[in-house]
Amino acid sequence: MKNAGLRRWAVLATLCAAMVMVVDRDIARAQQAQDNTDLSIELVDPKVLRVCADPRNMPFSNEKSEGFENKLAELFAAKLQKKLDYMFFPQATGFVRVTLGAHRCDVIMGFPQGDDLVQGTNPYYRTAYSLVAKSGSGLEDVATLEDPRLKGKHIGIVAGTPPATNMAVNGLMANARPYPLMIDTRIDSSAAAMIGDLKKGEIDAAILWGPMAGYYAKEADPPLHVTPLVKETSGPKLIFRIGMGVRGADQNWKRQLNRLIQENQSEINKILLGFGVPLLDENDRPIGTEAAAKAP
Repeated sequence: MKNAGLRRWAVLATLCAAMVMVVDRDIARAQQAQDNTDLSIELVDPKVLRVCADPRNMPFSNEKSEGFENKLAELFAAKLQKKLDYMFFPQATGFVRVTLGAHRCDVIMGFPQGDDLVQGTNPYYRTAYSLVAKSGSGLEDVATLEDPRLKGKHIGIVAGTPPATNMAVNGLMANARPYPLMIDTRIDSSAAAMIGDLKKGEIDAAILWGPMAGYYAKEADPPLHVTPLVKETSGPKLIFRIGMGVRGADQNWKRQLNRLIQENQSEINKILLGFGVPLLDENDRPIGTEAAAKAP
């Protein structure tokens, strides 16, 4: 009986030890899953950074890898020690569904915070719709569409964008020149056309999304003046935070991207400023080269 009792205790001890090993293993796996974002269940190919991008949408991206989102993708691929590959598709209706949603790529490098089509990472820059004008036009420091100096001016605006509403509120649409919002970026660019008309004197000012305003103004000869519209008191907000977009279920992948953004913010800022993107801090003040170089 004594031996039988000892055997029962030995069996129970073995079972308890086995249960502890299982629990420890499961905890270790859970911790590893939380820390390791290279899960094949989330990514198309854990060894490849697969980016969803527009093939012809400067200054964001193109097939020649000339855009700032291309440069950001190259930076992240190097940090992750992954090969970089793209799924190119025009960024119009159906872009998310055909690319990220169809598991043909794993990240959209630029997506506005709050858009529920994707799950957003932490934002990596903040910018605003901006007014572009020629130096000496008297419009260089216009920071709101309420400014009386805009009355009677011919202003270029992309139809359907938030500042179009603000222009209407301020009675600026009568002399406005609209440009189409929905275009095939492979053959057309509303931003390039608008800047071309500004340079020719056909319009007095252009209102564009910050990255486009900064890029095309910088490329112009002579350079044009860019002022973010940060003093609006009515109408839709014109300032937005931009992060990256991933699928809703890809929690570990999002965490890894968030770490990369935090660890490489100064390098990200340098890339953005190099393309003329008007960066804003949380108080709507411009971020210059010196401030951008500081690690967060």
